[in-house]
Amino acid sequence: MTLIEPDWFIGTDIVSVPRISEILKKESDSFTARIFTEEEITYCSSRNNPAIHFAGRFAAKEAVKKAILSHDPKAVVPLKSISISRSDSGEPIVVCNGFLECKVSISHTEEFAIAFAVAMNK
Repeated sequence: MTLIEPDWFIGTDIVSVPRISEILKKESDSFTARIFTEEEITYCSSRNNPAIHFAGRFAAKEAVKKAILSHDPKAVVPLKSISISRSDSGEPIVVCNGFLECKVSISHTEEFAIAFAVAMNK
């Protein structure tokens, strides 16, 4: 039997906003430099509650990574190789250097950030 590879792959992640807030208080520079691009750091840091935005982007990166790994379990996907920005309308834009094309949806409350990603074969 030959299996047909799907054209799309999904991933999801949920993050505790208070946990990210504590990490930012204790090790902000090392954490953000390891995970986020300069553009992401600038954007999130400029917001009224940076922890919510860092948590949302962290969840989005993890969701994208999970979608990529469901396509190729041997892939090495550093979180910093995934960039999440915004279009003028506020839609999240995903750039995953050298990987599949991805779309992501991010939502958050004061307590949790959640993201859902779809990766598609190019």
